[in-house]
Amino acid sequence: MKSVFLGELIGTTVLIYLGNGVVANVLLKGSKGENAGWIVITTGWAMAVTLAVFVATAFGSAGAHLNPAVTVALACNSGDWSMALPMITAQMLGAIAGATLVWLHYLPHWVHTADQGLKLACFATAPAIRNPLANLLSELLATVLMIVVLAALPSVPNQLGPYAVGLLVWAIGLSLGGTTGYAINPARDLGPRIAHAILPIADKGTSDWGYAWIPVVGPIVGAILGGLIHL
Repeated sequence: MKSVFLGELIGTTVLIYLGNGVVANVLLKGSKGENAGWIVITTGWAMAVTLAVFVATAFGSAGAHLNPAVTVALACNSGDWSMALPMITAQMLGAIAGATLVWLHYLPHWVHTADQGLKLACFATAPAIRNPLANLLSELLATVLMIVVLAALPSVPNQLGPYAVGLLVWAIGLSLGGTTGYAINPARDLGPRIAHAILPIADKGTSDWGYAWIPVVGPIVGAILGGLIHL
């Protein structure tokens, strides 16, 4: 049953369920984690990434990309695009599934949360200061850093790889995440944004599609540039 597609699908589902789950835990009204703050969110995301890498690997994706930007960067470097579409499809489906699980998990809390922006933040990212060029640059630069550091991971013992990836995401969130919420992953933002648009979330408001291109284009361009730097 193991396969790259299944690994990316289940791994990304776990990534978003836990990652967006910690956001919901901190932001939604009545949650026991309400107002726990940015440190909790960044730590939860770091742990989500670490565990998702283990899960993706166990189900057949040895590379455990969990991120279309990583998949595109590696395909550009290798010239082999044969697995790009299946992997990105799995990542997107997993992201939508994970976001749906977050909605179900916190089902009573959507009604009690009046702020529509907080509800959307449990699914997709938004900038602290809306400036398209600056927001795009933030996503691009953070992803460049991610790809360059990931490229150094072959020197890390295999059993420590998932922890190193989680530490990287934690560092990016703590140091660079305050501008845009550090999507650094098109599936992480677009998949849950689609879920937000289609799920019957109580008084959810807009899915902010005018911003949605930035956490897709920024990470992809950043990943390609990061790959070129590593070359």
